[in-house]
Formats: sequence, structure tokens, C-alpha cells
Amino acid sequence: MSPPTPRLRRALLVLTTALAALLCALAPLPAAADGPADTARAADPDPAAGDGPAADSAPTAGEGPAGWTARPAGGGADRDARPYVYLEGTPGTALQDRLAVTNSGRAPLTVRLRGDGRAGAWIGFAADTVTVPARTRAEVPLALTVPPDAVPGDASGEVVADDGDEEIRVPVRVRIGGPTLAALTVEDVEISGDTIRYALVNRGNAMLEPRLAVRADGMFGTLLDRPERPLPLELAPGRRVERTEPWPDAPALDAVTVRLRVTAPGGARDEAEASATYLPVAPAVGGGLLVLGGLALLGSGAYRRRRARRGDPEPPGAEPPGAEPPGAEPPGAESADDRQPTTETRPLVKAGPLVKAGAES
Repeated sequence: MSPPTPRLRRALLVLTTALAALLCALAPLPAAADGPADTARAADPDPAAGDGPAADSAPTAGEGPAGWTARPAGGGADRDARPYVYLEGTPGTALQDRLAVTNSGRAPLTVRLRGDGRAGAWIGFAADTVTVPARTRAEVPLALTVPPDAVPGDASGEVVADDGDEEIRVPVRVRIGGPTLAALTVEDVEISGDTIRYALVNRGNAMLEPRLAVRADGMFGTLLDRPERPLPLELAPGRRVERTEPWPDAPALDAVTVRLRVTAPGGARDEAEASATYLPVAPAVGGGLLVLGGLALLGSGAYRRRRARRGDPEPPGAEPPGAEPPGAEPPGAESADDRQPTTETRPLVKAGPLVKAGAES
């Protein structure tokens, strides 16, 4: 097929421009974006630290229910109290610490103690059940035994104090001696409307505090550029966390590539990206059908005019204008029977001997 004529090319350009203007007019205006700090806060829910299960309503160390508290022993005032139990040792060693339970109520308090999470499973208590008199503080010894086959690095867990109605979780951090490896990966990046989804995985044996940077590029330049910032979580070895990053001013019409870069102390670093095309569904379908219809009409008309100017024979099966259907007689034409002379055919009669009337007797 011959290349399109200049007139056809101009028509295609006009249709494409009209379609783009229609899509831009129908696309909703982007919502006003918050500042970088507000966006970062919206993107980062507070996950529970450590390997143990998170209790949404469970207080942490120093934030117990009214009437009693549980926290690492040895702290003075509340502001000087240790935020978690921290122990260091080599595989096979037993490490000791104490848990302080304070009953500020007017009745005796009975709590049950247990460990939770990876490091919590290594903890043993001098007593699993402790009764604390009114307005009294009790310190319960605990021992953490590092397994002989423990991998060097960091481990985490929790000490859980439960009075039957509420519980307090005290974080536990253990540094196991030996060579450590900081390794962090960002995986499963996905763009869904105005949300970027991704997963962080600690591939090493050290506790990590990740930092995240986000960048998005479209067809006409950079759409999003959030500098590196710390995430409010501690990623234990082997732990995987799925997170989201809001993008309230995502484009309505564009093809974008989003790149995530994560880092952590110790040299951990990784990058991942994902691509997506933003296109309004209803305007795109209507505009696409309109363009296809216009292209079909223009292409058909241009093709017929070009053949008529060049005098090309019509394709097989096509009839020229004014052609009569097969078998039809042209006006005023005589049939073959009319053009042949008419000859009447009669049977021949063989004459016999004449009989003379009045034969002689």
C-alpha cells in the first residue's frame, strides 16, 4: 500500500491533537499534595518492632495500663528508664537481666510472665507468676541463653507481662557475637493508582533501620522526587515487611517509571523499579473509537481517490460505476433471436400419381 498523502497525514495529526485535548479536559484535577514531611508521616504507619506479634492495643515498656507498669529494671525516673532489655553474648552463653513490675494500686497484683518472638523463646524467668503487693515494686530475675548454633548478628523478641485483663510488652534486643552481615532488599514494587506498594526483606544477620528514597519519571520529566528518609521500623534478620507509599498527585495521563532505593547502616543497599501507564478509561475508549472511525473513513476515501486519479484497474470482484449486472441486456440492444431471420419449417408431402376424375369403366 502506498504511503499516506500529505492531506491524510494532516488529518491524522488534527485527530490526534483533538483526542489529546479531549482526554486532558475530561481528566480530574490532581489533589493538592502535602509537604514532604506530611507525606512521609502518612506513608509510615508505626509497625511493631521485633519478631513477636504486634498487639494493637497493648502498651509498650513504660506505657502500662493505669495501676501498674512493667519495664527493664535499673532505670531511675520514667525519662531515664531503659526502653528495652539489651544483652550481648556469644553462642552458648547465658545472659542475665531483671524485669521490674510496679503496682501503684491499692490491691495486690498478680501477673504472668512469658517470652515472645525469636529472642523471647530463649528467656527463662525466676518465676512465671508474680504477685506484687499494693504500692510495691518487684524485680524478677530473667536469664537469656543464646543457642549454641545461633547465627552471629542481632535477634529480637519481647517479654510479655499479663494481669488477665491487659498486658505490657517489653522489647528485648540481643547482639550475638561474631561476624555480621547487613543485607537489605526491596521487592515486589507495584503501582496501584495513587499508591506505591513494596516489600522490605532483611537478608543479613544484623538488625537494620532502613532509609527510603522515591523517584518517579514520566514522558516529559520527573514527577516525584522524595529524598532519602528513615523509616520508623527496625527490621530483624530474616523479617519481611510490606509497606505502602502514598502518591496523592499521581498523573491522570502519562507513562511513568517509579524507582525505590533503600539503604541501611553497615553498607546495605538495594534498588527496584516498576512501570505503569495512567490513562482515563472512559475518555480513552470513546476517543479511541472516534479516532479509529475517522481513520477508517479517511483511509477509504483517500484510497479510492488515488486509484481514480491513477486509472488503476479495480480489484477483483469490484464493478465499475454504471456497470450492469451479469446477464442484463443493455438498453436498445436486440437479442440474438431478433437478429436472425425467421424460417418456417413445414413437413414435405410426397405427391402420388394423379387420379383422373371420371375414370373409364
